[in-house]
Amino acid sequence: MSPTSSPAGRHAASRPSTAPAFAVIPGAQVQRALAGREKEIVELVEATYRLHGAGDTVNPPSYFLRFPDRPTARIIALPASVGGSVGVDGLKWISSFPDNVPAGLPRASAVLILNDRRTGYPFACLESSIISATRTAASAALAADWLTRTRSRPTRAGFLGTGLIARYIHGFLAGTGWSFDTVGVHDVSAESAAGFRGYLRQTDTAARVVVHDSAEELIRSSDLVVFATVAGRPHVTDPAWFSHHPVVLHVSLRDLDPAVLLASANYVDDVEHCLKADTSPHLTEQLTGGRDFLDGTLDDVMTGRVTPPADRTVVFSPFGLGVLDLAVGAYVYEEVARTDDLHLIDDFFHELRRYG
Repeated sequence: MSPTSSPAGRHAASRPSTAPAFAVIPGAQVQRALAGREKEIVELVEATYRLHGAGDTVNPPSYFLRFPDRPTARIIALPASVGGSVGVDGLKWISSFPDNVPAGLPRASAVLILNDRRTGYPFACLESSIISATRTAASAALAADWLTRTRSRPTRAGFLGTGLIARYIHGFLAGTGWSFDTVGVHDVSAESAAGFRGYLRQTDTAARVVVHDSAEELIRSSDLVVFATVAGRPHVTDPAWFSHHPVVLHVSLRDLDPAVLLASANYVDDVEHCLKADTSPHLTEQLTGGRDFLDGTLDDVMTGRVTPPADRTVVFSPFGLGVLDLAVGAYVYEEVARTDDLHLIDDFFHELRRYG
């Protein structure tokens, strides 16, 4: 998208003096707009990371709303602004309620608000659990590509945690050309592990699917390890499990003990964002009193400022940036608008005359 064709720019330009229209984009439309676009979305996420690295974004700290009476639950606000060809401001509002899972509901739910850059008016509200999973998976697939360019491409993938995010990450790896000889699966819930195994067998993968009884067994048998759990504190503590030096996509952020990170080469998406909220990197900073254990960001790798080692475990810990949600959300808006299928609420805004 060019700056003049961005959703915010075109929306503002087309309605310079009238009440702005407001679109609601439900999950089914979001999913249709993104289906089969893995390569395109990974390219978009890469471009957004490069914008972020160049300083052409605003990505304030996320705000965590927590509840004394529901300590496992939280709702997170991620405000952000993306420049360049995306050209949009906005906010993701995403909840994480783990107690939903036993009741048969997904843990996370979310909406994304897109704001016009010229007037500040919101012009769209999108169902965003799919957008959030998509940008997370695209980021993981992008990192897997860049972090393995100095070593043999992994042929044994292992998924520790088997929910929606694991499924999306596998889909994005497959959709961007990855294939594996074996795919390992481990989850504290045998039912979840069996469900993910069933999903894998329904895909066109030729990989042998192995359900492991322990995290150690899965890690030792994988050269690409994906953590996609709901762990609140580190539960993988022994660096010896990683003696074969895999690439680790530490998407769930709180699985690895500082001892594991200190024995690895560590990359994050954004240093300031990742080193907070008791993530594993944050705990490592608290333990060591510094950040020397960090080797760089993914943008550092993509621009060639740093090179991941081939003879050490490499860990990518992405906090998840709101700018990625905005970029993917703007893409969805464009796709739905292109098909003339936007659900517009023309009278959403009221009292637009200053003096009545």
